[in-house]
Amino acid sequence: MHPSIKIAVVGIGNCAGSLIQGIYYYKNQNATDAVGLMHWEIGRYGPGDIEVAAAFDIDRRKVGQDLSTAIFASPNCTAVFEDNIPDTGIRVQMGRVLDGFSSHLKEYPERQTFVLSDEPEPDKERVVDILKSSGAEIMLNYLPVGSEEATRFYAQCALEAGLGFINNMPVFIVSDQDWASRFASSSLPLIGDDIKAQLGATIVHRTLGDLFNKRGVKLERTYQLNTGGNTDFLNMLNIHRLKSKKESKTEAVQSVLGKRLDPDNIHIGPSDYVPWQKDNKVCFLRMEGKLFGDVPMSLELRLSVEDSPNSAGVAIDAIRCCKLALDRGQGGPLFGPSAYLMKHPPKQYCDNTAYQLTEDFILKGTNES
Repeated sequence: MHPSIKIAVVGIGNCAGSLIQGIYYYKNQNATDAVGLMHWEIGRYGPGDIEVAAAFDIDRRKVGQDLSTAIFASPNCTAVFEDNIPDTGIRVQMGRVLDGFSSHLKEYPERQTFVLSDEPEPDKERVVDILKSSGAEIMLNYLPVGSEEATRFYAQCALEAGLGFINNMPVFIVSDQDWASRFASSSLPLIGDDIKAQLGATIVHRTLGDLFNKRGVKLERTYQLNTGGNTDFLNMLNIHRLKSKKESKTEAVQSVLGKRLDPDNIHIGPSDYVPWQKDNKVCFLRMEGKLFGDVPMSLELRLSVEDSPNSAGVAIDAIRCCKLALDRGQGGPLFGPSAYLMKHPPKQYCDNTAYQLTEDFILKGTNES
């Protein structure tokens, strides 16, 4: 029997929906025909070996529904590339709300935003019991940006239930020494924080920043402005929820520059919510610098991607790396995979180094810090 990886997913939004579509899509592919994966196999695990064992959400259109139905429920609006998903037998459980819901979302139509379920919220002991009885080995956090308290709640549940933890959101768990030590002492692996897209605004910005540095171009100022029409962008209209997101995205770029820019000369972050864009994310990027002889130059780029599938291929690799660590008894932050797959890892590396550290981890089990 082929080995499987059982995961628990917190937040059944667009990103989770794309991941689950992808698991079923790649079940019918092979290594020769598959497109869009960074690795077909990691260890002995293929993308189709992942299965969801438990799921949590707070939207009344998802809670109580089979996962195969919930991933297509409003306000999810991402591209459908695999609709042949059978009934999974996994019912979406009511989760804890805490700060996972911003009050400004009540001002928008139901089709665009969350609709809170009236199901009773579970306490920590109940969530831990669900996780243990499900057989899940790894938890994925897909909570909205700004869910600081809720992310810590679920990280604690994962720790007590004995699950590895993949933090796809910009709340600093893996890059926090206290959380890292607690998971390490329980021999539970961590990957995070804040997932990079496969080919998104951050990785492109990093690559260009590294190019400027290596080609001797003095970067003087830069911005990255993003627009989108999914609930992530709607949620981020509340600027009070953006602190960790802006820090994560900015540090991801600053870390590869030859010389860090003054804060006044770098602006990276969400710009606006455009409902008709749905899950399409458009990045407007500008970089200004000086060439030989102090001659000025500038670069402008427009990148358009379907936001959620763009992160799903990265999540599939993160899950399989986390499972390898569980198989090997390795706990705490996985430094190479975190640096390669996440924006705010516990230690930043340039992308070439992060890639090689990830390959070394996959092939040899090395986990350099």
